[in-house]
Amino acid sequence: MNDNRTTVETIKTYLLNCFLLLLPIMIWNIVFMDKLPHEYQPEIFWKDIPVWLKYAENISRTLIFILALLMPLSISTLTQKRGVILYLGGTLLYFVSWLVLIYLPDSNWSNNIFGFMAPAYTPLLWLTGIGLIGSSFYFNLPYRRWFFISTAIIFLVFHNFHTMTIYFRTH
Repeated sequence: MNDNRTTVETIKTYLLNCFLLLLPIMIWNIVFMDKLPHEYQPEIFWKDIPVWLKYAENISRTLIFILALLMPLSISTLTQKRGVILYLGGTLLYFVSWLVLIYLPDSNWSNNIFGFMAPAYTPLLWLTGIGLIGSSFYFNLPYRRWFFISTAIIFLVFHNFHTMTIYFRTH
């Protein structure tokens, strides 16, 4: 009986990781992607993007997913609690940035560079929140918040450059 409890606790430990914080974002993206204006649809958004940019953006995105999977989800310190607030606030802003584009596609906001790019730069908030929530890895490598946050910034540089390229191509 004790072995089963230990096994369940071990599984629970590895399932409760920071990747769970990415799931609401991923679900949102899947559910609402086809409701965004046509410039955001894959056939336009990924058309004629340089190969180096596609690889850089997708590799850095994949690194974020991997790092989040390797970070236990725990909210016990003040920094982690601040990270949760930043994550929740950033996620809310991210969702709102999509909703404005979906429901007000012809507005001045949606058609200027700041509004058009909002879904590309608002992830800085929720990704930084995840970086603050993380405090260790599952393996024996010292955790440094800057490592996750730097990876997120690298991804966002490529993602924002990609989005800006589409903006200038379509506006």
